[in-house]
Amino acid sequence: MTQPLSVVFYWHMHQPFYREADSGRYHLPWVYLHAIKDYTDMAVILEQNPQAHAVINYVPSLTAQIEDYATSLRLYLDGVFHELADPLLAALASDKGCYSDKDRIFLLQSCFRLNHERNLHRYPDYSRLFTLSEQAKTHQSTEYLGNNYFTDLVTWYHLGWLAETVRRNNFVARRLIEKGRDFSYQDRRDLLTLIAGLLTEIPEKHRKLVESGRIELTTTPYAHPIIPLMLDFNAAKATVPDALIPKEPYPGGKQRAIEHITMARESHAALFGQVPSGVWPAEGAVCEGTLSLLGKAGFQWCATGESVLHHSLKSNLREQQGNRDLYHPWIVGKDDEAITCFFRDDRLSDLIGFEYSKWATHDAIANFMHELADIHHRTKGMKAPLVAIIMDGENAWEHFDQNALPFLEGLYQAIANHEDYNLTTFSAYLNKHPATHHLKHLTPGSWVYGNLSTWIGDKSKTRGWELLIEAKKAFDAHVGTLGEKQQHAAAEQLRICEGSDWNWWFGDYNPSDAVRDFDRLYRQHLAKLYQLLGLPQSASLSNSISQGGGDAEGGGAMRRGGADA
Repeated sequence: MTQPLSVVFYWHMHQPFYREADSGRYHLPWVYLHAIKDYTDMAVILEQNPQAHAVINYVPSLTAQIEDYATSLRLYLDGVFHELADPLLAALASDKGCYSDKDRIFLLQSCFRLNHERNLHRYPDYSRLFTLSEQAKTHQSTEYLGNNYFTDLVTWYHLGWLAETVRRNNFVARRLIEKGRDFSYQDRRDLLTLIAGLLTEIPEKHRKLVESGRIELTTTPYAHPIIPLMLDFNAAKATVPDALIPKEPYPGGKQRAIEHITMARESHAALFGQVPSGVWPAEGAVCEGTLSLLGKAGFQWCATGESVLHHSLKSNLREQQGNRDLYHPWIVGKDDEAITCFFRDDRLSDLIGFEYSKWATHDAIANFMHELADIHHRTKGMKAPLVAIIMDGENAWEHFDQNALPFLEGLYQAIANHEDYNLTTFSAYLNKHPATHHLKHLTPGSWVYGNLSTWIGDKSKTRGWELLIEAKKAFDAHVGTLGEKQQHAAAEQLRICEGSDWNWWFGDYNPSDAVRDFDRLYRQHLAKLYQLLGLPQSASLSNSISQGGGDAEGGGAMRRGGADA
């Protein structure tokens, strides 16, 4: 008898720390914007389809900031706080009715940063604002753009970032979209209240989905660090022998990794009310030492990229008849360090991430089901085959029609209704089908190409690590001289600096604007660490690390899993 093919969608929700550890000021708005759009839509889609199941990963660096935004907005609306730490929210909340020249430039630079085809030009009033801004650029003057222009612009930007389910069903959102222009202070206040409510609801919505059995929630080590590199930079050479690495190891890397892992489990339990069984190592970056730490910490399973399995088995699974080794979990390690590892199907994941947004919804769903049928055919005779679709849960959807709402609703329904497939979660699968295959050797790598070259190996990325090593040495030497409160702030700032996102963006293949933003922010975070330690800023932080200049697919926020994908 042919076994059903278990299908698991694993959506990874992640943003780095944009918030300064001591002041609470936000440098970039992506946490709350993705929260009111993608995290909200994802939860509502799963709520409304009783047969849908998925695994959702929330990184603590993200959830900590969502909580901070929600609390700050509530206190602001209640009159306890008198200003907001995010400049875009502050502009939306402004009751002055006018904006300085600096504010105007900031809003013109910021408020068109979304998918123009899907979320700007679909609204004639928003599209009109864009046309006026282009005319102003042509004449090199913004003087004729009045105050109403900028109140309308910041309002439309937030309307454009709302979840599709909210734009369809929420009275305030529908009223403001229909009004279209001349938004009053009360209109903007109502929108701010809506945003505060959406942010506040995220933890509770997800707790209820867990309780109903619809989803499994997982975590990532606290600030999204690349643990294999924290443990040993030579991990990069396992797949790229000529990778450029720092001359010395990261100081106390193992202890730092354990701290990020422990804090992730604790913060996840505090927010969602349960200790996670599974973990997505940051960037799916793994090595045997990383998995040993995760197993010892109590995680039952983890996941990573398909190419890691290729390298570990020393075989390209795509060239094998049936490709069956990809479609079951593997046990890595022994005894209390053992952990079950799932591997991403690059083809299916990248079709959703990069291709289906260009297709008609019906055609995209039909093609996905055809791909599943092919996998089901190739796994006939296997005891419990499973395919894992693992991908960014936030950046792909703005490229789809209606924030991918029709696509995701239709895809969940098509799979759930098909007798050949079992839409499930990783833990539910393991409860019925414990892993039995042992992987004798795990080659260090990540979900991107199965190597670590996205974060180390060239001059700019390695320079990023060298600056971090220098700062960590300063931390080790001086943190003990600080008071308890100052120690806490400095430790949090160090964790922020250890996140993977900074080196992700360094490289000439990424767009200059994004590289500039993250280069500057990384150096600001490092400078803040020195400040919190009571030390002068390192002179080396005055120099930019990377210039960018490329045209990476999707703006660089996502990558394909395979080099040939």
